Amino acid sequence: MDEQDGDLCAAWRAGDRAAGEALFERHFDALYRFFEHKVGGDVGDLVQRTLLGCLEAQARFRGDASFRTFLFAIARHELFGYFRARQRAAALDFSVSSLADLAPGPSTALRQRTQRAALLAALGNIPLELQLAVELHYWEGLRGPALAEVLEIPEGTVRSRLRRGLEALRAALAQGDAASPLLTPLTGDPEAALDAWAAELARLTE
Repeated sequence: MDEQDGDLCAAWRAGDRAAGEALFERHFDALYRFFEHKVGGDVGDLVQRTLLGCLEAQARFRGDASFRTFLFAIARHELFGYFRARQRAAALDFSVSSLADLAPGPSTALRQRTQRAALLAALGNIPLELQLAVELHYWEGLRGPALAEVLEIPEGTVRSRLRRGLEALRAALAQGDAASPLLTPLTGDPEAALDAWAAELARLTE
């Protein structure tokens, strides 16, 4: 756990409201980014609901995991609840459904012929569970146990989930008109090459 986060978490759990506000401020940009390219104009509402969810779950947060892990776990549940409410279906399968399935009609940004738009469009066309794994690992820096906790999967499954996500992303990019500059050849160790390629793509979303 980040040392400053750790101190703030301890104070927040002890009832220090200002420490909680400082925690939320530290992670607000990452939380906003998590929702930004998935829900259009409802980003602000989902951010607020996630922060409220953190407050409501404060008593259950013991500091065993980082606050960032705790925050993204709640954000993931809010995102899935959002799509279930829109689809009026509790049994949506997010290992199969993509953003294109859940929210048809891509925004103007996704239609632009730019590398960034091509990447976002491709991310939106892979299963949402795979998209979250890729984004949280390569964009937000969640690793091993933290990522497993947010995604609610065994830690031993994390690498295979990431590999499947990157392979799906490459396949989705290959279908886009503006994607060719993003499809760099993979050489050497396939897993290491995939990691390097994904890290390079992550820069486009900063």
